[in-house]
Amino acid sequence: MTALNEPLPPPVPSKAFLDRLALRRSAPAQALTTPGPSQAELDHILALGARTPDHGKLFPWRFVVLGPQSRAEIASRLASLVELRNGPAKDQAVLAKLTAAPVTILVVSSPVPGAKPIWEQQLSAGAVCMNLEHAAGGFGYSASWITDWYSYDPQALPLFGVGEGESVAGFIHIGTLNEPALERPRPEMSAKVTRLP
Repeated sequence: MTALNEPLPPPVPSKAFLDRLALRRSAPAQALTTPGPSQAELDHILALGARTPDHGKLFPWRFVVLGPQSRAEIASRLASLVELRNGPAKDQAVLAKLTAAPVTILVVSSPVPGAKPIWEQQLSAGAVCMNLEHAAGGFGYSASWITDWYSYDPQALPLFGVGEGESVAGFIHIGTLNEPALERPRPEMSAKVTRLP
């Protein structure tokens, strides 16, 4: 603890953390394989994910951890749903993303009515998704944050336990990628940054 009049030490950059941010890249969900996080690692990933900006201390989100068995059962029911609604072949194909990874964390946006603006609460759920990706990376795993048609389909949402007034912020698929994720184009920062005096 420093004395009141003593200057604080200067910030100390974390090279490991900066390197992680500089190389962060989502993995293709269907390419994720074992090993995945252990139960202890998963608990730690969830705790780190919950350390997110949250205007009003509302915790307007919740987690549903989906293992291989539950995802296989849901994917089978979603496949039947695609057939019933005569969905495109792509709707069937994306179900492979749901079943490939060892672990999936569904982040459900659960806004608290009448509290802070709903948009701000939904942004908090999005921040949780990003924190989960970083936390998984901190343990050496790859992750993919996605949504697909079943994230918005009113008949599909109950299969995941998403209730009235809730929505899917994202499915965070976590596992091991056996080859580096391909880089993608990044924005030219001069076109995205405005500096005001």
